[in-house]
Amino acid sequence: MGSLGGILYCLRGVYLNKSVHKRWDKDWHVWYYLRPLTSLISGLVSSIFLRAGLLVLDAVEGEMSFGYLAVAFIAGYNVDNFLKKIEDVAKTIWGIDKSRSSKNSEDKNS
Repeated sequence: MGSLGGILYCLRGVYLNKSVHKRWDKDWHVWYYLRPLTSLISGLVSSIFLRAGLLVLDAVEGEMSFGYLAVAFIAGYNVDNFLKKIEDVAKTIWGIDKSRSSKNSEDKNS
């Protein structure tokens, strides 16, 4: 499901950048190929975190499979924000500082 989320995000990027905004750039081809892979990994990690109880779903026992799939899809669709959430969990539980890339993006947003 994470891969499907990433593929949907990529397809949306293709039609927006190629057809709507007319700003297609071949330098982004690598991103379009790697995004589904990073989305797959994010989807897998989301299910591991859910099973470990580090991310919690408010769901009835035995009916969690759809919840897992939904979270995996969201993690794959929005990899950047999912990774920020995982870093927040790591900071809260284990005191692990955020990665350099997260710190750099926070500096740019300030």
